[in-house]
Amino acid sequence: MATVMIDLKRLGDVKAPAGFADRVLAQAGMADSYAVFETVLGAVYVAWNRLGVSAAMRSKSAAEFEAWFHKEVGRRLVRVDAPADLAEKIEDQLEGTRRLRFDLRGLTPFSQAVLRKTLEIPRGQVRPYGWIAREIGHPAAVRAVGTALANNPIPYFIPCHRVIRSDGVIGNYGGGGPEAKKNILTLEGVQLKRLQELAHAGFRYEGVRSTKVFCFPTCYHGRTAKERNIVHFHSEQEAYAAGYRPCKHCRPAVVA
Repeated sequence: MATVMIDLKRLGDVKAPAGFADRVLAQAGMADSYAVFETVLGAVYVAWNRLGVSAAMRSKSAAEFEAWFHKEVGRRLVRVDAPADLAEKIEDQLEGTRRLRFDLRGLTPFSQAVLRKTLEIPRGQVRPYGWIAREIGHPAAVRAVGTALANNPIPYFIPCHRVIRSDGVIGNYGGGGPEAKKNILTLEGVQLKRLQELAHAGFRYEGVRSTKVFCFPTCYHGRTAKERNIVHFHSEQEAYAAGYRPCKHCRPAVVA
């Protein structure tokens, strides 16, 4: 008995490896893991848990990312080595060939609806804030949509950079400002110069003469038409008056 007590005492003196408690918390779902991933956008800090990716940010340091995460998400973080399988999934997500799983538990139902709708915008295309508002059933909540996107905890992967103002102006971006937004859109194949020229002329939609369908200027189905077969419209009403119907893919207006 005395020998057992001595062994137990010695066991109590053994110190756990550094970070052991944090790793146990992460595996138990009581903390999120995070690592730095090298991407086409540069180094991105990414946090995740068993439900999916919970945060992403291009921070200056791990300390800055941790402070931001604690403030915005409110859970504990554990730094780990970047898993190779997650790195591959992140690369595929940015290339538009795969969709990651996301943990949006801390957000309001409205914000979750905004971000999930944003995920539907294809790579290389953009939509106005009003499109998001209309699509989620709150057409008057355009400003609230902007607020939800500005507070997106997972930029880059949930592509809030693909949402612009209705007048074609790129607008601000919580993932690094307007210039970062322009750089990412250019990387994804958006022809910003053409988009801005159309916006400057007041054109918000493009119609295809042969099909009598009108689209947002970046819609893939409209871009496949030859330039001589394209007509421009300032408004939905102008397109309807000319006998055009809205595209069923980009849905620039309510599709009957």
